[in-house]
Amino acid sequence: MNRELFINVNPTEVSIALCEDKVLVELNKERCQTGFSVGDIYMGRVRKIMPGLNAAFVNIGHEKDAFIHYLDLGQNFTSLQRIVDSREKRLLRVESMKLEPQLAKEGRIGDHLKVGQTVMVQISKEAISTKGPRLTADVSLAGRNVVLVPFSNNVYVSAKIRSNSTKKRLRKVALEVLPQNFGVIIRTAAAEAEDIDIMQDILSLVERWNKTLDALRKGAAPVRLMSEMSRVNTIIRDSLNDTFSQIIVDDETMYSEIKSYIHAIKPEMEHMVKLYKGKVSIFDNFDITKQIKSLFAKYVSLRRGAYLIIEHTEAMHVIDVNSGNRTKAEDDQEQTALEVNLAAAAEIARQLRLRDMGGIVIVDFIDMRQQQSRQTLYQEMQKLMATDKAKHTILPITKFGLMQITRQRVRPIAINEISDTCPTCHGTGKVEPTILLEKKIEGEIHNLADKGVRYVNLRVSPYVKAYLEQGLLSRKLRWIFKYKLHIKITTDQSIGMIDVSYLDKKGESLLTNSKE
Repeated sequence: MNRELFINVNPTEVSIALCEDKVLVELNKERCQTGFSVGDIYMGRVRKIMPGLNAAFVNIGHEKDAFIHYLDLGQNFTSLQRIVDSREKRLLRVESMKLEPQLAKEGRIGDHLKVGQTVMVQISKEAISTKGPRLTADVSLAGRNVVLVPFSNNVYVSAKIRSNSTKKRLRKVALEVLPQNFGVIIRTAAAEAEDIDIMQDILSLVERWNKTLDALRKGAAPVRLMSEMSRVNTIIRDSLNDTFSQIIVDDETMYSEIKSYIHAIKPEMEHMVKLYKGKVSIFDNFDITKQIKSLFAKYVSLRRGAYLIIEHTEAMHVIDVNSGNRTKAEDDQEQTALEVNLAAAAEIARQLRLRDMGGIVIVDFIDMRQQQSRQTLYQEMQKLMATDKAKHTILPITKFGLMQITRQRVRPIAINEISDTCPTCHGTGKVEPTILLEKKIEGEIHNLADKGVRYVNLRVSPYVKAYLEQGLLSRKLRWIFKYKLHIKITTDQSIGMIDVSYLDKKGESLLTNSKE
């Protein structure tokens, strides 16, 4: 697999596109003016206790008060709060203090927090829509190879590291440098790292923690004590491996920052960072804008005329799988349904990452009668979602052909929907993006040619006719030679600007769309 990272910087936001084998799989947007990121540590002040929710609202400087539940206080909240309370006198250090008893799993938040109390908290979920940030007091610091956990003496190893000898080595390395009352979670990337790199990672995180405590003494709530690295560097930290071929950025300052960071964590890969100086937008030049438009539309095309319809509601996301023009005349309907569903599953797994869709997702697959087919689809969906780093749960297909997926989202959705505004109605209505038109028409012609059709009359608007017949070797001529059928294009000003009808010589429709 060949992975590339493209970074577009402008005054208000940084857009980060991750491509695998030239295909867009993730799109992140970091808005420069918000200043609130997952992983940032704040000193906040309790504004309100909600006994009914067993939670509290905390002012960290956001326009909306942040939310923290009792279970998010963490087992070592009492030890953390003892440090916070000592800040005006002699600030305690974690490695030299005696840890307080751990909080019980069941308890009341009012027993530990009071209105006006100062607390140290970390953002676990960014503000989304009308909701403020979600907080945790179970503070941790993430590095490339480990996650540092204060107030703990445990060393945990990622479950993805299978080798017992590797686990023993990593534990030994961590215990050699860990101060008292600090624990770590050893990440998967550490399996390939040198011992010295892991040690340096731990020591640098301990140093960051001590700087955070120093800021605790100087600041007055609400104040940010420690900022997580930029979203760009976070993606690089978590994803950088030998599958990356290049990281291209169009801003000189960001280029220097990334190059410096990679030099620190993996100097042998520093050469892959490149500065883009082209006059055309970096996303346009590398064909990313086109993918964004086509992949974030309400209608998402699949192979051979099948497509998805993706709807976003207040309570959930709904995805409908349609067979399009793959008609019931095919011999093996069960196999056809399975093929369409498997293709849809791959695209759905990709769309969940692209749109960062969170909460409940309901997928209406094409009905399949055989239990083995449904099980095959369920297992394939699990396999496809295995690379998704967001926490998720997939339930087997119900007897109604529905699959339920829950997925955690910690950042605001990058893009909800992209569509072109209709120039005819000047924005009062919307149409499917025109960038999909050529691909959609060719897909229908391909499918008709496979069925033996040798004549197609395309009835379109004058705008589309001019587009299809443009140039000496027009799109119309290429399709005639490629699919070996006669294509006639007629105009009709009464139909929609990008609507297309596929007719035979008698003027009757050649398509029989169906949802099996």
